[in-house]
Amino acid sequence: MTAPLMSISLPSWSRLAPLAAALVLAGCMGTPLAPPPEHAGVAVPATFSEADGARSWTTAPPAEAQPRGEWWLGFQDPVLNSLVERAGRGNTTVQEAAARLAEARALLRSADANRAPQVGVSTGVSRQAGANTATGGPVPATLATAGLNVSYELDLFGRLSQASDAARLDAQARDALLQSTRLMVQADVAQTYLQWRAVQAERVLVEESLAAYRDTLRLTQRRYQAGDVAELDLARVQTEVAATESEALALERQQVLLNNALAVLVGDVASGFAVAPAGTAGAAGEAVLPVIPAGVPGTVLARRPDVSAAQASVLAAQARVGVAQAAWFPAVTLTGNGGYASPELGDLFKWSARSWGIGALLSLPIFDGGQRAAQEEGARARLEGALAAHRGQVLTAFREVEDQLGALRLLAGQAEAQGRAVQAAARATQLSDSRYRNGLVSQLELLDARRSELRNRRQALQVRTAQYTATVGLIRALGGGWGDAPAQVAAARP
Repeated sequence: MTAPLMSISLPSWSRLAPLAAALVLAGCMGTPLAPPPEHAGVAVPATFSEADGARSWTTAPPAEAQPRGEWWLGFQDPVLNSLVERAGRGNTTVQEAAARLAEARALLRSADANRAPQVGVSTGVSRQAGANTATGGPVPATLATAGLNVSYELDLFGRLSQASDAARLDAQARDALLQSTRLMVQADVAQTYLQWRAVQAERVLVEESLAAYRDTLRLTQRRYQAGDVAELDLARVQTEVAATESEALALERQQVLLNNALAVLVGDVASGFAVAPAGTAGAAGEAVLPVIPAGVPGTVLARRPDVSAAQASVLAAQARVGVAQAAWFPAVTLTGNGGYASPELGDLFKWSARSWGIGALLSLPIFDGGQRAAQEEGARARLEGALAAHRGQVLTAFREVEDQLGALRLLAGQAEAQGRAVQAAARATQLSDSRYRNGLVSQLELLDARRSELRNRRQALQVRTAQYTATVGLIRALGGGWGDAPAQVAAARP
């Protein structure tokens, strides 16, 4: 005897209808998450405290024709332009960030696909016995099927749409991180190259001083052989020559390391990679030193890609909180199938063997051991972490801009003072050399004068390099380029 199937009468459905409607309305009218606070809750000042000093700027004519975002063109160095372009094509960090963006976009397409109807075909052969077979009894029967299956999940409570929104925001964050990575690599290439040029110029300066020391050594050797000077004077000059040779080798070693670092940045093998050396001692100072206006502090947050990525991550985390909340509501899936079913394989596609079916499935977990509550709690914790990261990124953005603006302001004064020191040291060396050749001063005074001039010239080159480094750092802190403001360059040249 077959047991009767359980059924629900119409009055039972009518009593459950208000409850079902309440569930639907509760899902559709869920409390929306608040948008993230503007500027991550950080009070944005009206101006940068280190932004003063614009009186020394002069407008550069070619700035208007310069492509937007290609900030390295402001240095007017063809070698730098070539290196940055090579890094954009071959840098492995940029390639990795691009691959992550492609992955995020693929996940977005996957999330969007879950909102579309799912269609598939199926075919199969089974042999079974029982009430569901063609014989209706214990005799085994073979059933062949072929058909089309369609399923579609109703997004009544926004779970699928919020998951799609989260994936879209993740893709936006990855896109912004790719732009941030490109900017970081461009800045690293520019700073490394400018340091390489500065070390080259410093090395040429040391070699020029070494040549002067060797001339003095030859003169001292002749005077020592003639008995005009003591051996102590000869030993002093020999010491200066050897020490200067050591400094030249140390600079050459530093230049090799910077050359190898550039090779990695542009995605090339260090073996065989070389930057074309400049032909003059002042090569590091020949490039134009752009001065970038900081603009309004609030615009920095809109222009920096890392800040945009952090904000997109906050919004994605908010959407995932909504997905976790929607897990408390039932899921409704509509299904349909149509095709053929026959106990005889030869009769499978006859019109009399056609079959079809439609259905609706409502599923709602009753007891899950606190899994949904834990998932919602985890989503909220990730949201709090994203908010903290966003705020930290905003604070870092302001700090980096202020750091570079302060550095540029102080370096400008230091460069001016160091220039006066170089002029005075060069004059002292000239006078000491003339007096020494005429026998009016000792050799020790001449060596001290040359040593002081070399030290001050090297210090001037290092200050100039620091200005280049801080300028690139400011461009990076501002999010690249200088927006709608005209490019400006320092009026003073080295």
